[in-house]
Amino acid sequence: MPFSTAASSTVALEHQHILLSPTSPINLQTFSDVRDSEEAAQSIALRMITNACTVDGVRIGIHYSKEDNSDCFRLVASHISTCLPLSPYLFIIATTSVSPTSVGSDACVSDALIICGSDEDDMQRAVLLASSKFPGRVDAVNNKGTLIAQAASIRQIGSSTYHEAALWDILFNSVQTHNPHAPPPGSRSIDQILSDARAKLERMTPQQAYDALHDPTYPVPVFLVDIRPAAERGRKGEIHGSLIVERNVLEWRFDPRCEARLTVADRYDSKIILFCREGYTSSLAAASLHELGLLNATDIVGGYDAWIAAGLPCQ
Repeated sequence: MPFSTAASSTVALEHQHILLSPTSPINLQTFSDVRDSEEAAQSIALRMITNACTVDGVRIGIHYSKEDNSDCFRLVASHISTCLPLSPYLFIIATTSVSPTSVGSDACVSDALIICGSDEDDMQRAVLLASSKFPGRVDAVNNKGTLIAQAASIRQIGSSTYHEAALWDILFNSVQTHNPHAPPPGSRSIDQILSDARAKLERMTPQQAYDALHDPTYPVPVFLVDIRPAAERGRKGEIHGSLIVERNVLEWRFDPRCEARLTVADRYDSKIILFCREGYTSSLAAASLHELGLLNATDIVGGYDAWIAAGLPCQ
C-alpha cells in the first residue's frame, strides 16, 4: 500500500458521545498521571506502537484517555510519525471523560476522536467509515485545513461494546488492501463449492432413486423431493409421488427441530432424494440438509431432465 513519509496527518472527531458500561474493560489514562505533556505524549505514542497489530503491512491500534487534550493528541501523532518514519500506520485516540447525559446517569462521554495515519487515503477512508458507523448522529464535519484534519460533532452513539468494535472495524477496513478482481482469502468458486457438496453425498441415478422409492423393504422412509420453482414445474411437468418443497423453504420443512417442518420430517435417518432440473442446485441443497444432521439426504444425478431421458414415469 502506498504511504507518505511526511509528518503525520490527524483527523479529529470532536464531541462524540459514547455510552460506556461501568464495567468497561477499557484502560483509561489521564495526562495528569505524567507531569509533562511532552513526556505523556511520548509515553502514549510508544505504548501505541508497541501494542499495535499489523494488517496488510500497516500498524493499527487504539488508545483511550480520560481527558480531552487536543494539543497532547497532536504531540502523540507527531511522536508516532517520528518513531515510524518509513512504516505505514493508522491509529485512533479516543477520549472518554465522565459527563452525565441525563439526570442520574453515570455514562461516559467521548469528547473527541483523533485519527492519525501515515497515508492520506487511509485517513479519508477512516473518516468516511467513522461517519457510516454512526448514521444520523453526525451533526457537523469541519476541515481544519492546516493538518489535513477534520472535526465532527457526533451525538450519542451507543454502548462501549459497540464503540470499541466499531473503532477496530474502522481501522481494519481502512488499511486492508484488496484487488476487487481477485478472490478474497478463504473464498471458494462455485465449482469448488459444488465439488465439496457432492463429496458429502451418495448420489443416485434416476433408476436407483425410482427403485428406492418403490422398494417396500427399504430400511428407512424414502422421500423424493422436487425443489424446482412452480414456473418450471408448470413448463416441464412433475414426477408422480414426489413431494413439492421449493428450495427457499427446504431446510425449514425438513429440520426435525423446526416448528415449520413437514409432519413426515420427524427423524434424521430418512432417505431424502432431491431433484432440480439438471442436478446442480439439488446437490447444494442436499449438502445443506447434511448440515442439519440429515446425513442420508442426497440428489439425482442429472436431475429431472435425466429422469425423463431414462423413460421413467412423470406427469
